[in-house]
Amino acid sequence: MRTYVGDSAQVRGVEEFILQNAGKGSGMRLLYVRNGLGLEVFLSLDRAGDAVRVNFKGDNMGWMSGSGFVAPQYFDIEHKTFLKSFTGGFFTTCGLTNVGVECADGDEFLPMHGSISNTPARLMGIDETNEGLTVKLQVRDGSLFGTKLVLNREFFFSYKENFFTLKDTTQNVGDIDSPYMILYHCNMGYPLLQESAFVKIPGKVTPRDTEAAKYLDTALQMEPPQDNFAERCYYYEVEEKNGLASVGIFNDKIGKGLVLAYDKKALPRFTQWKMMGKYDYVLGLEPSNCTVAGRVSDRENGILKTLKPDESAVNKLKFTFADNEEKFNALF
Repeated sequence: MRTYVGDSAQVRGVEEFILQNAGKGSGMRLLYVRNGLGLEVFLSLDRAGDAVRVNFKGDNMGWMSGSGFVAPQYFDIEHKTFLKSFTGGFFTTCGLTNVGVECADGDEFLPMHGSISNTPARLMGIDETNEGLTVKLQVRDGSLFGTKLVLNREFFFSYKENFFTLKDTTQNVGDIDSPYMILYHCNMGYPLLQESAFVKIPGKVTPRDTEAAKYLDTALQMEPPQDNFAERCYYYEVEEKNGLASVGIFNDKIGKGLVLAYDKKALPRFTQWKMMGKYDYVLGLEPSNCTVAGRVSDRENGILKTLKPDESAVNKLKFTFADNEEKFNALF
């Protein structure tokens, strides 16, 4: 490719943008990454470096909520504004000291899904080779007289194939044990998500509640947008192969799909969030190291993960995009 262009930015690379005239999103910093093969990813630097938008060969893969872009200064823990700040995006990182429902742990109020996704990231470096592009970020989640966690993120965007990886290393840099909860809220949206899409989550499934249990047989069946749809959640014991668990979605109508592979030892739990409502049409594929019942519940049930001082935890995820069903199925 090199001899065909004067500047490789003609076909691939990374550029930084700042949103303007975007309401509550004005001033937010976005990294725009292209791999030259049809994969485009927007990383939201002001939202923990989460992947807010992903396009593959002209089609959108993820979902954005009715909140749209929301800068972190609009997030107010005390007034419980998580849902008003929840952009969704291709994925939102939930944690690091609470996941799921809001709860009070002693004198500490813990907002829904924690606060890490409303914390700006520091750009630590960008490296580019013929193989691909690496983006390194750091997010600090700590307080005076409290827990002190540092999340170091490393994205790799392949220039050879249509995939990107995420390696997250969370370290306790404080002097006391810290709760450690993390969930990757991966959100599939239109046009990838339609009633013509099929979802593959190999493994045993358990409904979260009686409402979800009513529709257990159609948990993996996608439906058109509906009025007054009540969200349904399902818990899976996802099958693994060589230590990796893989889940995915493919839509024949657009001829595209994706597979998420992750380290199941580090992220042993998986939740499917099915929301087929009009204007809130989304499918969540969510690997985690915890439940979505909140920190207090996990502690009471003896499953709360903790990090000792100087201890680290590493999570690895890979998102691979396929432009035909054969390629999609070969990824499992």
